[in-house]
Amino acid sequence: MREDHSVNRRRFLQLLGLSGLASAAGISVATPSREPGPKADELLVGVSATASSPRASVESHLPSEASVVHENDTLGYVAVELPDHASDQAHDALKQAVESRGVVKYVEPNATHRAFYTPNDPQYGDQYADQMVNAPTAWDDTLGDSGVTIAVVDQGVKYDHPDLSGNMASDPGEDFVDGDGDPYPDNLSEEIHGTHVAGIAAASVDNGTGVSGIGNSTIISGRALSESGSGSTSDIADAVEWAADQGADVINLSLGGGGYNQTMKNAVSYATDNGALIVAAAGNSGSRGVSYPAAYSECVAISALDSDGSLASYSQYGTDIELAAPGTDVLSTWTDDGYNRISGTSMATPVVAGIAGLTLAKWGLTNSELRSHLKNTAVDINLSSDKQGSGRADAGNAVTTEPGDGGGGGGGDSTTDSVTSSLSGYWDSSCHSWNWEFSDPTQIVVELDGPSNADFDLFVNEGTGSCPSRSNYTHNSWSNNSQESITIDNPDTAAALYVLVDSYSGSGEYTLTITEYA
Repeated sequence: MREDHSVNRRRFLQLLGLSGLASAAGISVATPSREPGPKADELLVGVSATASSPRASVESHLPSEASVVHENDTLGYVAVELPDHASDQAHDALKQAVESRGVVKYVEPNATHRAFYTPNDPQYGDQYADQMVNAPTAWDDTLGDSGVTIAVVDQGVKYDHPDLSGNMASDPGEDFVDGDGDPYPDNLSEEIHGTHVAGIAAASVDNGTGVSGIGNSTIISGRALSESGSGSTSDIADAVEWAADQGADVINLSLGGGGYNQTMKNAVSYATDNGALIVAAAGNSGSRGVSYPAAYSECVAISALDSDGSLASYSQYGTDIELAAPGTDVLSTWTDDGYNRISGTSMATPVVAGIAGLTLAKWGLTNSELRSHLKNTAVDINLSSDKQGSGRADAGNAVTTEPGDGGGGGGGDSTTDSVTSSLSGYWDSSCHSWNWEFSDPTQIVVELDGPSNADFDLFVNEGTGSCPSRSNYTHNSWSNNSQESITIDNPDTAAALYVLVDSYSGSGEYTLTITEYA
């Protein structure tokens, strides 16, 4: 769209340049000498892409007892290790030592994430989850497509299971826990979660063996949780980045914990920007409020249902929930080459991942269009929206309904516009506004494409009627580079949407694109 400050645009306006406001080299897998699993004695330091390297920017400013033990150039962070059981004061001293560096964007703990499942007594029996989400109707149209890839970022997957081997990629994945190229479980009697999750999404359908997954998508395994069922932010973030780089169409995150952190936020933003749909488990505490990473706007948060369609007692719920799916006593593949039932939002999430894969076998959709289509075709099961989101995901509807029927981002009513402008340096910002096209939009996507040699950040105010700032905003995206995106479901239309593009470092031209879905 041609920039024109003198015209009151119908939807998208650049308001003013706010001068004076404050301001890919590939992945490194786990360092072999590092212990697997949680890393309570590490801090993650995020560095702007304008720095020469994350390691060089941080290492020389560390106290003698601290050292850089891991680096991810693409996501722009290093892991810094302190002595075992370092005090809170030592952590604070390290933060102060490096935060004053202009290229350092954040310092945060290398938080621990855990698999979301609630084990019960092993049972063998008939499946119900596939029937609940109407998969047989979808199978009349398609059993799935091996060209669609689902990444399971979790414990390792037993890729030679008789009901999984036919749908595993020829190179089954990567191990970010032990730092090698083999995601096979270390301990088959303990490390069952990833195999169970993979089978729910994509155990072979119609192969005369065992159970049916939701569809015949190709599985890749990013082993980021150890046999204990837990893993560090850095391992999971690296695995998400890797999955996106492998071209995964869908990334399944049946895990959570650790709260909000910028490293994981950057990872899911990176994957979303690279075309992946991320589905994530809401959590198993039974309380209001969705766990991270499901609560990030880039992720589709999934709640769990019992077999009667009611919300499972363990399932977390809240305004971030987008879809519900069966999660209690779900039968799937097990590491003894058999099958077993366990429960959790971990089990509901791959049901939706499998439906997403099955949908892509029929319809050519972007990740944003797919997200809207899954919600548009969900079934209202008479739960409140904070428990079911748009409803229970439905494979039959998603496959047999042409995208756009009923509106939304799947090719129906939408409007998009873009503006190109520039920033002069770290002191410079520009504020833009968007006037709503639809009376009740379901989603709005804000995307920033900035220069590769700068670090521009994106901030949005929703419903406030005022421009955001770096310290006052309702949504933000600030990775280590100038490629940012923000997705808002059911946005507040009481006032125009305001967007701030801010230079953290560097200068150059950018394009800001906004897409609104009915």
